[in-house]
Amino acid sequence: MISHQTPYRVIYGDTDRMGVAYHANYLRWFEIGRSELFRHLGLTYGEIEARGIFLPVSEAFCKFIYSARYDDLISIEATIDPTVRGGIKFDYRILGPDGDRLLAKGYTKHAFLNAHGKVVRPPGFFTSLIAAVHG
Repeated sequence: MISHQTPYRVIYGDTDRMGVAYHANYLRWFEIGRSELFRHLGLTYGEIEARGIFLPVSEAFCKFIYSARYDDLISIEATIDPTVRGGIKFDYRILGPDGDRLLAKGYTKHAFLNAHGKVVRPPGFFTSLIAAVHG
């Protein structure tokens, strides 16, 4: 399983007047987790795009379980789902300050597009990296 955890401190701007994290920020945190997972694998989003490949979100889901609050140090866990072949799917877990409490979980699915906006198969450089890491 290809997975990575990223710590994140909930800032005041992430919250509503009650100090509870606004729901749309969870999708932003998913993106942070996804970006840091790529960085952990040695490949940034910028490098992927420099090779003419783009990964737009085609589907997103989030199940909220408990609230994150202002100043919580949460953990964003992003995992690549190896069963998806046509595009790529990332699964996420947002964990609370203790690391044990699951605050939210979800996923995003992405298509691979070339520089002209056409859907393409996952490129060789990407599948080779995943194969090398996944074993």
